[in-house]
Amino acid sequence: MGAHEIRTRLGVSRQRVEQLMKRPDWPDPYETLATGRIWRTEDIEAWIRVHRPNLDDED
Repeated sequence: MGAHEIRTRLGVSRQRVEQLMKRPDWPDPYETLATGRIWRTEDIEAWIRVHRPNLDDED
């Protein structure tokens, strides 16, 4: 997931995603590309389950 996908998943602004990425409990990026950092979906979803359980998928 890139920052845009994370923003969409969390329903927050670009600025808020940047704030979240500075938290010590935020997952480390999987890779840094020329277009920016990317994270494993599994890592972001695990963070959501702990820190934003109301957004957890109910599928």
